[in-house]
Amino acid sequence: MTQQQRLNELLELISERGTVSIAEISEALDISAATARRDLSTLAEQRLVTRTHGGASALGTGYELPLQYKIARQAEAKLAIARAAAELVSVGDSVGLNGGTTTSEVARALGRSERLTRSGGDFGVTIVTNALNIAYELSVRSHVKIVVTGGVARRQSYELVGSLVSNTLSELALDVAILGVDGLSAQFGATTLHEGEAEVSQEFGKVAKRVVVVADSTKLGKSTFARICRLDQIDVLVTDAPVTTALDEALVAAGVSVIVAS
Repeated sequence: MTQQQRLNELLELISERGTVSIAEISEALDISAATARRDLSTLAEQRLVTRTHGGASALGTGYELPLQYKIARQAEAKLAIARAAAELVSVGDSVGLNGGTTTSEVARALGRSERLTRSGGDFGVTIVTNALNIAYELSVRSHVKIVVTGGVARRQSYELVGSLVSNTLSELALDVAILGVDGLSAQFGATTLHEGEAEVSQEFGKVAKRVVVVADSTKLGKSTFARICRLDQIDVLVTDAPVTTALDEALVAAGVSVIVAS
């Protein structure tokens, strides 16, 4: 396991448990106490965790991992979801993408798609995004027209948030909005950790003919701080595993189509 992989695993562990000891880290990651201490010091220097006597704790409740440390989580599931979501996009569509690791994979799938390439150099698809990393990656794809919203950048997610985003999106009409979420539950619908990102996702949904939520199975049945939309405001859910009976019943009642990617 490389140091970057260890740091990924360690951040996930702290995010899930809130507080961990050196002994717990050593057991969970199968590393020495000395290595655990060095890794904690690295994360503390980057202000990603708080060192405690004999361990470390998350910076606060609702702790959000920076995007670069989320990339390895549920990687295969996100790739499968991205491929399935990309199939929902047709040549000539305008597509809204919010930020996150799953939507980043969707962007890559759209960028690699030969199906969406038009002859004669015309754009095959228009991508509207508030995510700086998505815009950067797709800017080299000749068949993709990139529209970037304004806004203030969040370091945690590379997303632009604020009134400038809403002002931009209010002037557009999209064929589909593909939204990544941090939670999807029967009671609260689609949710995310940050209220500013929730507001942007709401605006994407308002100006799109269809709303597609992409969420791996770890997000299902879970709710987080800021609400994006109710279930009945979602047209399609793309996930990687069958949903639980209770959530499935709620999705059916709300008229949500479910695609299980493989």
